[in-house]
Formats: sequence, C-alpha cells, structure tokens
Amino acid sequence: MMKTSFVGLFFTFCWLNAAMSQVPQVPRTIQFANMTLRLDAGLQRDIQEEVNAQYRSPSHFQTKLDRVNLYLPIVERVLREEGVPDDFKFLVIQESSLIADAVSTSNAVGFWQFKQATAEEVFLRVDQDVDERKNIVSATRGAARYLKKHQRYLDNWAITLVSYQMGLGGANKYYKGRHKGERSMELDRDTYWYLKKFLAHKIAFEPRLGQVVSNGDYLHEYPVDGPTDLKTLAKTLGVSETHLREYNTWASKGKIPGDRTYVVTYILNGIVPSRPLIATNAPQAISDGLSSGRENARGFPQITGNLSNARQPREIRINGIRGILANSSNQNQLAAQAGISVRKLRRSNDLKASDPVQAGKYYYTQRKKSKGEPEEHIVQPGETLWEISQLYGIRQHSLMAKNRVYRDEQLLPGMVLRLRSYYKRNEPIARVKLAPARPRSAGVVKSAAPTKPKPETSPENIRSTETVPSPAASVQVHTVQPGDTLYAISRKYGVTVEELKSWNEIGSNNLLSVGQKIEIRK
Repeated sequence: MMKTSFVGLFFTFCWLNAAMSQVPQVPRTIQFANMTLRLDAGLQRDIQEEVNAQYRSPSHFQTKLDRVNLYLPIVERVLREEGVPDDFKFLVIQESSLIADAVSTSNAVGFWQFKQATAEEVFLRVDQDVDERKNIVSATRGAARYLKKHQRYLDNWAITLVSYQMGLGGANKYYKGRHKGERSMELDRDTYWYLKKFLAHKIAFEPRLGQVVSNGDYLHEYPVDGPTDLKTLAKTLGVSETHLREYNTWASKGKIPGDRTYVVTYILNGIVPSRPLIATNAPQAISDGLSSGRENARGFPQITGNLSNARQPREIRINGIRGILANSSNQNQLAAQAGISVRKLRRSNDLKASDPVQAGKYYYTQRKKSKGEPEEHIVQPGETLWEISQLYGIRQHSLMAKNRVYRDEQLLPGMVLRLRSYYKRNEPIARVKLAPARPRSAGVVKSAAPTKPKPETSPENIRSTETVPSPAASVQVHTVQPGDTLYAISRKYGVTVEELKSWNEIGSNNLLSVGQKIEIRK
C-alpha cells in the first residue's frame, strides 16, 4: 500500500508539474482595448499569482475552459455588434465563470452579474416569467450598453472596466478625473483589485481560446418570436425539452413570450468549428463535389391565381400558399392589406418586428410548409437562409434543421441544401462548383430598402432580378451584418451616407436589414 501510494503521488506530482509549466507568464506590457498598460515588477508578481491559481487544478480549469469556448463565440459577436472592445469578453469569465444561474452575495444574477435595477436600466426583462440576465445574448448586450454609457463619461476603457464593479460615481470618485482620454497607463501594485483580477483572467485564458470543447459540443443560437414554449421548440429542433430547459434557464417556466425576439441556445454534438470561435457556426463537414452541371429548379417562386388582382387578399398563391403583392413598406399596413394580423404576417414570413417589408414584392399570408417542392437548392453567392426559405415556401427553421445550418455566415456558394429530407447527423453537406455568375431570381424579397416601382404591364414585371455587377463596373457589394448602420458602412468604404442612400435608393428611414446587399460604387 505504501509503495502504490508513493507511485500515485509521484505521477500526480509530475502531471501537475507539466500542467503548471504551461501557465502563461505575465508580460511587462499588456495590450487591452487599444490601450497600452505597463506593469511594474510588483504588479507582475501579483497578477502572476492569480494566473497560477487559475491553473492550480487542471480538471477545474478544463471544466471552466469548456464553458468559455462554448459561450465566448456569442459574447465576441455581441460585443463586436455593440462596438465594445473584444477584450471585455474576459470580464464575463471573471464575473460568473459563464454560469447562467450564478448569484453573488449581493444578489447579482446571471452571466454578467446584474442586480435587478441595473438590468432593467439596460432594458433587460426580469420578472417571474423571464430573466434575461441568464440569457447569454441579452445579458451581453445589456453589459455592452452599460459599458458604453460609462465610457462616454470616463473616456478610458481601463477605468470603464473598473466602473463595472464600482459604478460610474465610484470610479469618478476613485480616479478623480485622472487618466481621462489616455491611451496608455503605468500600473503598480496599488492598482485597483478588480483590474488586477481582470488582467489575470485575460492572461490565463487568452492563449487557450478557440480550442474545441473537450466533448465536441458546440452552442447554437435560435432566434424565436413568441409566444411559444420550449416543449414546442424541442420538437422543432430535434432535442429534448430537458436539454432546452438546461441551456435556457432564463425562461423560468419554459414559456417564451411574444414581446420581443429571444434567442434560445442549445447544444449540438460532434461539431468541430475552426478558429476563431465566432458565431459562424460552421457545419459539421462539407463535401466538395466536382460536378458543375447541377442547377437549381427554375420557376420559383411559383405564382398562380389571378395575377391581375395580386394586391387583393385570397387572389394568388405563392408556391401553393396564399399570398399577396405588397402595396406598402410597413408591416402594419401590409397586414391590413392582407386582412390578417401583424403577428400572423410575421409568422407566415419569418419576419422580425424590426424587419421592413418592400412594396411590389410577394409575401405569404399563410404559414409556409415544412418542405419545399424541389429536392434541393444550390446556394448562390450572397444568398441568405431567409431568401431561400421564401423562394420555395419552406419555413426557415425547417430549412435550417434539415441542413444543420443555422446562420447566414455558414452558407457557402455551391452548398447543396436539402428542401425535403434531412442530412444525417454525421453526413457531410454536399457542395458543387458553380457555373459562372449570372442574373438570379431574387424571389420573395424580405427587407431590402424600397426601390422604384416597375411598370405592372405583365406578370413578369412583378418578379425582380438581381444582377451581379462585373468587376469592370468598379462596384463592391457589402452584405449587411448585425449591428451595421449606414454611417458604419460609409466609414468602412470611405464614402458618404448620402452616396450610399443614392446608389441603393434607400429612403429617409435609413432602414437596413441583415443580409441586405449594399452597392458601393467608387
């Protein structure tokens, strides 16, 4: 027994020694949020002790790291959309270790540790039915709003970080206006403990980001416009209700109300994402085919019925489903035109409340089907899941589930999407080479900016096409991403907002939608 115990202790010592040898070392200079932080030797030692403590238990660190690599892609995306420096993703690790139900001694709750009053201040819903502090998307957006508000006053991201713990008034009192506007700081052992702890988390976890979760799990997002419940969604997504409840504790009663769009998260197994682990949610595997002869079925969407009276309810069908030709660019007015509720219009067309509609385009007035008519669709450059779902009259969530594709960023030109059957769990998603680009049917358009109406002399004029500009035309196409604004796009391409509006015939409302194509003509 003594010999066995000694051997066991020896190997345990060797294992721990090897693990500790991989502990990141605290540098003299740290880059944080486009700032340069210079640490004196004493502070380096203090932070190194905190980093060492993170690595002291390899099993505990691995468990924590799995949660980090599961949730951080979503955190990264939301911070990017909100314009908050990427480095703040380490703050959520410090606050809650990414445990949705974490509760502090001061009764702060959730991923970002909000008290109820502060949560409501940043527009999070907290009541007996919903607690968005436990929703990784909502809570991260709330934290970003809170940080941006403080940064406007403090003009120093390091002090803004401290204000997350001290409050704006506390940070102002502590620093007394020092360092405002500075982009570099000299830090010593008297640095506020919260900033020390944050830097330790950044040093400890930064080198280990992007590793595959140890059991191969990957977290997926599924936006939901209620009212509905997790039991219903479980059937749609092909997972258990228990699983959805585990990863969506924010819906305390298992019900999702209809007051806003909520993001449901759930796990898929065996998915191997590539670095960076951002919300691209790449599919399991893609098989590159060599054939370029396959083409999409022609003639979709199929419009039948009294086309001369297409703007009246119950006169036409789109892919066999009742539809209407829009008179308006307003959801409420289109719903009234169709004689249905706004809620039914949105559900029939997979629209969010913020999505504009477009006059002169077709919309469904009945729920779409769970299958499309053709067997498959070959993805074309720039297409979105929404456009494809509208083209064939298939519900967007059904299209996503059949192909294990849940975000537009996953779509690759030439990917073969199934419209009737499902890809099996470990079956590679087929992909073929595309023929040279040519004009393609825009189908039933979702939320592009209003365009000039075409003469309605024939049914052919109702359906629009989008021509891919040739390189010689010196036209770039920007696909609108979550959080994009006309101002942000104009800065990116070095043009003016008015030029963007003129080139793309965008109205005075300046509305953009995710997936919309914006031309930049230089």
